[in-house]
Amino acid sequence: MSKETNRVLGHADESDGIEEYDNPLPDWWLGLFWFTIIWAFGYGIHYHFIANRSQESELAAEMAAADARWPTQAEAMAAALSEFAVTAEAVTAGEAIFTQYCVACHSADLSGGIGPSFLDEEWVHGGQAADILRTITEGVPDKGMVPWGGILSPEQINQVGAYVMSKHSEATGRSIEDIVAAGAPSA
Repeated sequence: MSKETNRVLGHADESDGIEEYDNPLPDWWLGLFWFTIIWAFGYGIHYHFIANRSQESELAAEMAAADARWPTQAEAMAAALSEFAVTAEAVTAGEAIFTQYCVACHSADLSGGIGPSFLDEEWVHGGQAADILRTITEGVPDKGMVPWGGILSPEQINQVGAYVMSKHSEATGRSIEDIVAAGAPSA
């Protein structure tokens, strides 16, 4: 190993019988170290500038592939809104669905509780038909409302929306036609 003449001096280098020597690193280890640095530099140049790949471009490519593979919620919302109508049957069916899923947070009379009230003019996420259907479909995870789009069918979402809008109309005097027309797609 090392000779006594290579010994590091000037500090406590000997305790419990252990002596510290100034041994050079093995050549293969230094070679691997410098190779790694040179390779990392070359790889970084190639990855970011020559191949023009980045996390942003890879994410954009993955998102484009996902958009092509699965329909977007915007398309589903447009389809649901185009079929939206507030009818007596839809309101009755919507009341049953609302009672089953929504009463715990919004109360039976829609006056709110954990969730907001639907009986006033203050809508947290928009009071137009499109806003109401989007809120039901996508939920509000930040506030604890689950997205019902994966649980309820588009028809059931329309029925719950019809029920909420009919009760809101009764409470505020705002006509259902105004609510629906403001959020309906132009024909």
